[in-house]
Amino acid sequence: MKLTRRSFLASTTALAFARAAWATGGDVAFDRADVIAMARDLASRPYQARAQVPQEWLDLTYEQYRSIRFRLDHGLWFGSDTPFNADFFAPGLYFPRPVQISTVEGGRVEAVPFDLEMFDRAKDVPPLPVSDTLGFSGFRLRTEMHRPGKTDEFCVFQGASYFRAIGLHEVYGLSARGLALKTGDPEGEEFPEFIRFWLERPKPGQPNMIVHALMDSPSVAGAYRFDITAGEDCQMQVEATLFPRTDLTHVGIAPGTSMFLFDQTNHNRFDDFRPAVHDSDGLMIRNGAGEVIWRPLANPTRLQISSFVDMNPRGFGLMQRKRAFSDYADLEAQYHRRPGLWVEPIGDWGKGTVTLVEIPADQEIYDNIVAYWRPAEPMAAGTQVDLAYRLTWGEAPQRTAMPRVIRTAMGENTFGEGRLAVIDFEPSELFEDPDALSVFVQSPHAETSDGVLQRNPDTGGLRLAFSFQPGDRDHVELRAQLRLGEAPASEVWLYRWTA
Repeated sequence: MKLTRRSFLASTTALAFARAAWATGGDVAFDRADVIAMARDLASRPYQARAQVPQEWLDLTYEQYRSIRFRLDHGLWFGSDTPFNADFFAPGLYFPRPVQISTVEGGRVEAVPFDLEMFDRAKDVPPLPVSDTLGFSGFRLRTEMHRPGKTDEFCVFQGASYFRAIGLHEVYGLSARGLALKTGDPEGEEFPEFIRFWLERPKPGQPNMIVHALMDSPSVAGAYRFDITAGEDCQMQVEATLFPRTDLTHVGIAPGTSMFLFDQTNHNRFDDFRPAVHDSDGLMIRNGAGEVIWRPLANPTRLQISSFVDMNPRGFGLMQRKRAFSDYADLEAQYHRRPGLWVEPIGDWGKGTVTLVEIPADQEIYDNIVAYWRPAEPMAAGTQVDLAYRLTWGEAPQRTAMPRVIRTAMGENTFGEGRLAVIDFEPSELFEDPDALSVFVQSPHAETSDGVLQRNPDTGGLRLAFSFQPGDRDHVELRAQLRLGEAPASEVWLYRWTA
């Protein structure tokens, strides 16, 4: 991450282009530097919220809005030799401020005008006003994946700076964001918005799709470039340039947002036929020292924030490790097909923390989990911040050199005192002689028993069980790992138990 002091004043030519392109969206030469110039120009002026769509759009019911469906034969580049299609979402209801979308072909920009005829609508949808200033709420990308000659969607940008993607044969789950600000702070969170997009038209046979986005909020403006490749896993190369209007003391880089309601650690709180309900079940970290950490997620009874101090992290992400239908038994939600999201920094990000925010939730409709990188040093007003990272959506990034934790369960210690923790590790050649392994169980808050290690005939791996005595404490931090001699033989398992 590069932090340099820059003047907000750009050259006359750059600013003239930025203002002209913003105003007209017309046939104007284009590259990423122009989006950066627009972001710089926005940040040099006081923030001004965009106008909302007419009230008739905001008054739509949920069912009415859902019934406004894009007609695929009106999709961008539909029926051409372009290897990607794009279709669009209508504004309104939860999306009060429209975004402008343009295409880029041969370095030239052309706006995509809103047209209500792009959409099929249910009969109970009332008449809706349309003007030249009306835009979309977002878009989805499609390409040929597993059905020869037909396209499938694999990526969506919609709402604030949210976007999400899937790998092959997966269904949408967690989301990413361009930036998180003040997440979990008492004064409330700020949500930057992508206010304009440019979609570069790919050439025939091109495997990737380039998307540019302009971001704005009261505290910061920014320019983003996404290089997106669909496949077994969806890969995104992200470049971002930020211009803080104010000192950003709590900023989250590469944030992921997910849902965790319950699993075997807290099922007793939910009267539900399903064994588990979550889009992600853990936070994985590969820290700057190369250590792999697995932190199972929790649905606490009060807000909790965990910080994992690091220097130049190698990667982190929210993962969905349980991949069998029987883990969830949900025919509709198909939680076993939800992707993980792995963040890999490009360049040195310096000192900071991987931050995990867990918010109490009583229904699966709420995204109550957020994970991001928080730099140790604030981003100062009047600076330019350049950063880059790679996002991988899918199952593959969950593989590690160390045997992984595949299940965590907790409950009352029926035949003893305190609580019992049970951790299942996947099969590994390192586990051929369990007697050669050492078990390390630690807690700074509670007394723990010696860990008992047994072969699990169902998984083929090993199960570690231990008890701990929370007493009258409202939370207990726990740590466990298997070792073979002096070398690690498993990930580091971390957990925060709360009363």
